[in-house]
Amino acid sequence: MVGQPMTVVSLHPVKKAASRAKRARMTGASRQILFLSSERPFMADMSDGPSTHTIDGPDNRVLLRQGLLLEYVTLGWNVVGVVVVGMAALAARSVALAGFGLDSLIEIFASMVVVWHLTGAGGRKEKLALRLIGAAFLALAAYVVIGTAYVFAVGGRPAPSPVGAAWLAATVMAMLLLARGKRVVGRRLGNAVLIAESRVTVIDALLAAAVLAGVALNALAGWWWADPLAGLVIVYYAVTEGIGHWKEGREAA
Repeated sequence: MVGQPMTVVSLHPVKKAASRAKRARMTGASRQILFLSSERPFMADMSDGPSTHTIDGPDNRVLLRQGLLLEYVTLGWNVVGVVVVGMAALAARSVALAGFGLDSLIEIFASMVVVWHLTGAGGRKEKLALRLIGAAFLALAAYVVIGTAYVFAVGGRPAPSPVGAAWLAATVMAMLLLARGKRVVGRRLGNAVLIAESRVTVIDALLAAAVLAGVALNALAGWWWADPLAGLVIVYYAVTEGIGHWKEGREAA
C-alpha cells in the first residue's frame, strides 16, 4: 500500500545461528588440526585432548619447523646410537647393551611415525607401521629374556664397556634436553603429538640410565650380573610399548 513503511527483516541473526550450528557440528571426538607451513598445509588427525587448536601465522610456522627439527635430531641420535651401542655390545657380550641398541632401532621407526603424523603423510602406512613397531617391541622383550636366561645358565660374564657407558651417559643428557624442547614447543603449538612424544623421550632417558647403572656396576664393582639384570628393565618397557602400539594400530585400521 502506498505510503505504508516497508518492514525490513535482517538476516544477520539467521546467519549467526547457522554459523553457530556449523561450528557445533565440527566439534566431535575427532577433528583435523591444520598446521600452516611456508610451502603447504600439514594435517594431523587428532582426538580431542588438552591444548589442541587450529594454528596459523609466521610464529607458529617457525614452531612447527622447530618441532620437526627436534624429531629429526632424535632420529639422527638413535641412528648413530644403533651403530655405537651395537659394536660395544658385541665387544663386551652385553645383553643390556644389545637390548638397548635394538630398542634404539625400533625408536627410529617410532619417530618416523611421529613425523608422518605431523606432516600428514601417514594413512595406511602409519597404521601398518604402528603394528610393526608393536610386534618389534614384543620381539625385543623375548630376545632380552632369552638372552638373560642364557647368560645366567652358561655363566657368561659380560666385559666392561667404557664406550657403551659413555654413550649411555651422553644419551641420558641428550634425551632429557630433547624432551624439554619437545614439551616447550608442543605446548606453545598446542600440539598433543609433540607433548606425548616428549614423555616418550623422557622414558628413553630413564631407560638409558637404567642400562648405564648395570653396565657401570659391572665395570666398577665387578657385579657382572647387574648387566643382564639391567636388561630386564627393557623387557617391561618393551612389553608395555609393544601392546600399546599394536592396539593403536588395530584401532586406527
